[in-house]
Amino acid sequence: MNGQAGNEQAVNGQAMNGQSENHRSMKVRTENNQPVNDRLVNAQLVNDQPLNGQEGSDWRSSEHAELVNAQTSAGAVDYEAAPNPFANKLTCKMFELLEALSRFGGGPPGGGITRLLYTPAWLEAQLFLAEQMNLAGLEVRFDRVGNLYGRLEGTEPGRAVILTGSHIDTVRHGGKYDGALGVAASLAAVVSLKERYGVPKQTLEVVSFCEEEGSRFPFAYWGSGSVTGELVLERCGLIRDGDGVTLQEAMLAAGFGRPEQAEPRRSDLGAYVEVHIEQGIVLERTGTEIGIVETIAGQRRYTVDIHGEANHAGTTPMGMRRDALAGAAEMMVLLEKMALAEGPPLVATVGRLDLSPNTSNVIPGGASFTLDIRHESADALEAFCGRVSEAFAGIAAARGLKLAQQLQLEAPPAPMDAGLGGRLERLCSSRGLSCRRMVSGAGHDAQLLAAVCPAAMLFVPSRGGISHAPEEYTAPEQLARGTELLAALLHQLAYEEEAAQEGEEK
Repeated sequence: MNGQAGNEQAVNGQAMNGQSENHRSMKVRTENNQPVNDRLVNAQLVNDQPLNGQEGSDWRSSEHAELVNAQTSAGAVDYEAAPNPFANKLTCKMFELLEALSRFGGGPPGGGITRLLYTPAWLEAQLFLAEQMNLAGLEVRFDRVGNLYGRLEGTEPGRAVILTGSHIDTVRHGGKYDGALGVAASLAAVVSLKERYGVPKQTLEVVSFCEEEGSRFPFAYWGSGSVTGELVLERCGLIRDGDGVTLQEAMLAAGFGRPEQAEPRRSDLGAYVEVHIEQGIVLERTGTEIGIVETIAGQRRYTVDIHGEANHAGTTPMGMRRDALAGAAEMMVLLEKMALAEGPPLVATVGRLDLSPNTSNVIPGGASFTLDIRHESADALEAFCGRVSEAFAGIAAARGLKLAQQLQLEAPPAPMDAGLGGRLERLCSSRGLSCRRMVSGAGHDAQLLAAVCPAAMLFVPSRGGISHAPEEYTAPEQLARGTELLAALLHQLAYEEEAAQEGEEK
């Protein structure tokens, strides 16, 4: 995509409403009429491939094509008994969006997807989604940090917004379902509900959060954390990525981060619902179709920096070394022993290690590694992190090393809303879907949204429990079940809230 086109559509001071005569291209702007970027997004083409199923379209991969043209195995979906053609249209739209998103940041076969915050692939994906929202007749806007919203205004505008979505960014060389499924399913659900039922009572919004993974900068949940006020630019703007670029510099380069753009923080949310792959093996191993999340485990991420003395590998006796890597290795081995002794559900991971000068014939003078610790109990998490910190300090002192431990992320355990979870359980029962209550060891945007509004998460199975890898996979019929269940819950909340409340009272 480039910024040269003679017939671009500029949105001058108005949210995009899908009513323009020319949908082929447009310049996406924020709600304050500030251009996001001079690049243009094409409504129909991604890598020169049409996305609407017309002649020449190749978006239907071999794994999805059969299901798109057949009845889904999840049963009828009327919200309360819709005929299957509606379900097929809903899931077809989800598959279309999911396949399209996989092309943004996709590498060679087997190389996975890399779509990091504020990179060109990330921006192109957000612009593509903005155009899809626009074509569907939703009001489209970006906020200051790059969160993207598609709004379907309700007939009772004074009521709080029902928000649904997930994140658009990926880990490096990740899969195509993590985050993207939630975005694709949410947009497909809202668009399909609009087409079948018209305007809802309560406003529905789809969100594509700008960042959740923490893959480019050493902190996570920049998108949802900005919405809740947990993260602010004043505190995070000078944090640098691996190339030395600050968050603020990256934002500005992508067209965001300007003070005249809309504040990301919101106080108008009434509920948040997210569908996600499990990223674990429980659903597959137990043969369960849907997971209903009760709690998202608390998480702490640290950067551990160790400073010793770089010296010649051949002339420095072993007993006279201040080897930063040897100290780091001892800490990592001890961490594993401590985590095993603590037992489930605690997990502790060192995911990245950097050395200096990182040369074969030089004793490492510096070592830096990341530390990720998770537990569903806040007290247990706090106690374990304290013991690890003390143990690391003891190792450093014994070896004559300097140690700095910096907390990069602190996300407390987040219980999901019991009422929304109950609704999901009843919807599963009415559709003959097996389900189970679960704790999520992985962090999610719902974890942060739960602090400001009722939140719910539903999981679909992950084959082999694999995620954050090119091999990440969920079967088409499982994706369809999750999407249809999400649409059913959104229909309850936005279209027949009074009836749902009466049912709960009974």
